[in-house]
Amino acid sequence: MGGKGDEILDRTGGKYVEPGGEFTRDQRYIATRITADGSSDWPVEPGRYRLAVSRACPWANRLIIVRRLLGLEDAISMAVAGPTHDKRSWTFDLDPGGRDPVLGIERLADAYFARFPGYERGITVPAMVDVPTGQVVTNDYAQMSLDLSTQWTAHHRPGAPELYPERLRGEIDEVNAVVFADVNNGVYRCGFAGSQEAYERSYHRLFDRLDWLTERLTGQRYLVGDTITEADVRLFTTLVRFDPVYHGHFKCNRQKLTEMPVLWAYARDLFQTPGFGDTVDFDHIKRHYYEVHRDINPTGVVPLGPDLANWLTPHGREQLGGRPFGDGTPPQPAPPAERVDPAHTPLRDVD
Repeated sequence: MGGKGDEILDRTGGKYVEPGGEFTRDQRYIATRITADGSSDWPVEPGRYRLAVSRACPWANRLIIVRRLLGLEDAISMAVAGPTHDKRSWTFDLDPGGRDPVLGIERLADAYFARFPGYERGITVPAMVDVPTGQVVTNDYAQMSLDLSTQWTAHHRPGAPELYPERLRGEIDEVNAVVFADVNNGVYRCGFAGSQEAYERSYHRLFDRLDWLTERLTGQRYLVGDTITEADVRLFTTLVRFDPVYHGHFKCNRQKLTEMPVLWAYARDLFQTPGFGDTVDFDHIKRHYYEVHRDINPTGVVPLGPDLANWLTPHGREQLGGRPFGDGTPPQPAPPAERVDPAHTPLRDVD
């Protein structure tokens, strides 16, 4: 996978920008699926798979949120890699002895090589790993989150929301496609642009889409329908990283998120919703981008700001109506072992 981003291990020794060129994300992921009917040879089976993530990564953050909202913590365990990595692999340096306690490995690469010896593409998070064999099953993050909604239904918690309701899938897919191209990936197109021309094209494309999203969200609380869906999860993980990272580090600086009133209120609404803000680790996010992308930030200095307390200010979006979880209920608090360090999130100030 030549296209790099913070979910993709850089196999070139720290080079993220191609001088003179435009950033292109290689999307050739391991397309294996875990299915309810077992037709993929990898059947849904609670306790069998372990979700490998880094809280720094927006693509992995999607899976953490969806897993929480659907209540799949007991069915799918989670391995959390540290926020930084070297050119060899993401590491489980947060765990005692630097080794994941379930998979027994120090580096996520070991799971990839267990299935594909000599694997030459990027070592990515999120990834689903088969615990009995220690082999990676899939790293196709877009399909993975949809499959948690559609294939793991027998193991959803009572009151789990419908994040990918069948009646709205066409519209959700359409919104996801443009948000991915122009926003989720658009910030990387700005940050990893190798020429002024490539940067300017990406910059205008990003902010044109943010303006489109502002217009869409001015009169409705959520992106599709009147409840939270997969589309909101995908946009949120980029917005929550916008001011700490993308505005400065990736030069996405027409405005800060806090200077875009509609999107800022929308992001705060989601952040204050159980299952969203309580998955966000701002310290890991900043450390990853500023320490790993050394061709953009050669010193590796991590900025202290911005102030995070404003994430907890009233957003007023409830006036637009909508029901966050539809006919469902909020998730329970995360298991103690999976809670974000209280020092890394403003939610520490909330009872």
